[in-house]
Amino acid sequence: MRDAYRREINYLRVSVTDRCNLRCVYCMPPEGVEFLPHDEILRVEEIEAIIRAAASVGIRKIRLTGGEPLVRKGIKDLVRRISNIPGIDDITMTTNGILLPFHAATLKKAGLKRVNISLDTLKNERYREITRGGKLASVWKGIQAALDAGLHPVKINTVITRGVNDNEVEDLARLSLKMPLHIRFIEIMPIGDGNAWAGGLVPASEIMEKINRGIGRLDPVDAIEGDGPARYYRIAGAEGTVGFITAMSDHFCETCNRLRLTSSGGLRPCLYDSREIDLKTPLRRGAGEKELVDLIMDAIDMKPDRHHMHEGWTDRKRVMSQIGG
Repeated sequence: MRDAYRREINYLRVSVTDRCNLRCVYCMPPEGVEFLPHDEILRVEEIEAIIRAAASVGIRKIRLTGGEPLVRKGIKDLVRRISNIPGIDDITMTTNGILLPFHAATLKKAGLKRVNISLDTLKNERYREITRGGKLASVWKGIQAALDAGLHPVKINTVITRGVNDNEVEDLARLSLKMPLHIRFIEIMPIGDGNAWAGGLVPASEIMEKINRGIGRLDPVDAIEGDGPARYYRIAGAEGTVGFITAMSDHFCETCNRLRLTSSGGLRPCLYDSREIDLKTPLRRGAGEKELVDLIMDAIDMKPDRHHMHEGWTDRKRVMSQIGG
């Protein structure tokens, strides 16, 4: 599958729920959001049908997101179902890690390959503030569970915001020195409630300079398994790597290979494009694989050449957790 700009589309991010056990400041407003009724969320078998149709025309990688995907009932069964779909050769998950101690081993057995774990600070009180109540110790248990289960490479997603956690860049990078962790610094994007934090953008170039100056030279390395947008580097002697996702300062739209499926069944060609193709309604009226494939191709045809984040958030109805991380 190629879009109008000749990009091969082989990656589908699937939000399995809009619910989360945290309330991170750049993802949700302080009062939280009104969750969708359960009957408006795609069922496990409906997600499976969509992925099966997508795989038939070239989707090879699936990333499960939320909200928090581990709060979704039946998540292990969904992973098992996806792993049995011909053509799908990579199943990954983005999670806050809190529930991983209870699920990591069984998810690995079901077919999950690896995880990305969100972690924006190494300070207990700051973590509680950023997540509005989360416990840092729970995330560390989740990281260890992922390592123990063999969900390698374990990637740590860190959003650096000026005046919030930009004084922890070096400490976070040092995690890669003694542990097989891949620390990915992500530029904050003005999405949903994250608009309030957009002024805190710290460019990746500034983060790299801090690490080079404070710890040691960052040497480029080949991309870590996962076919994502990060550019990876290694500090001499480190077990892991340090990566940078430059969505704002140096966008990578020309190589974008993904679509996004919301938990309510909307197929979105770009995170920053509010247009969606409704898949849930056709599914529930009996659509077969051919009709789903045609709709998927329509979404690919809609895919823009690049995002326009610098112009402001255009989807006023939803925040990041409702679209899918």
